[in-house]
Amino acid sequence: MYAIEILKQLKEKGVRFTPQRQAILEYLLGTDTHPTAEDIYNHVKAKFPGVSLGTIYNTLNMLKEHGHILELSYGDMSSRFDGNPVNHYHVVCTECGKVVDYHRPLISMEDEVSEKTGFRVMGHRMEFYGVCPECQKAMAIH
Repeated sequence: MYAIEILKQLKEKGVRFTPQRQAILEYLLGTDTHPTAEDIYNHVKAKFPGVSLGTIYNTLNMLKEHGHILELSYGDMSSRFDGNPVNHYHVVCTECGKVVDYHRPLISMEDEVSEKTGFRVMGHRMEFYGVCPECQKAMAIH
């Protein structure tokens, strides 16, 4: 979905949109790096020097509540944000924290799980953990 469509939907729901909020949304839609709130803040601050970290967090929470982004929490590491809210999987580097999308049709498992358990499955989350190619190279050098 494009930023303009999301902005229109949010406006119809009564959500006020500022240029800073639009910049946050456009950054998330335009990257596949799964940035932290601080990464987003540093990016948006370049264009809007007066933006606060609070604005970043408030906007991320609002976008998440409306189902336009995903928040990926990894224990004690900072949450990362994904501009693709469609259910998909992630591979996480245990060395540097890099997160990469992985697309595979395991989502149909929800029907099977629902059938076998009687649960009405609302969604699921699965991550794979390992060492990314860049960290593997760095480890080989040491």
